[in-house]
Amino acid sequence: MSELSDIWRFMKERKKWWLMPVVVILLLITVMLLLSGSSALAPFIYSIF
Repeated sequence: MSELSDIWRFMKERKKWWLMPVVVILLLITVMLLLSGSSALAPFIYSIF
């Protein structure tokens, strides 16, 4: 979680708000990959791609 707080502080201090969509999309992809590997939701997530 420290990486997320570091990224947040970097964006806040340097006014790099254009990075926010990139970070959100990367987090969503990470969550989807974690769910697709070990859950009953895997067939539904696979059909998205």
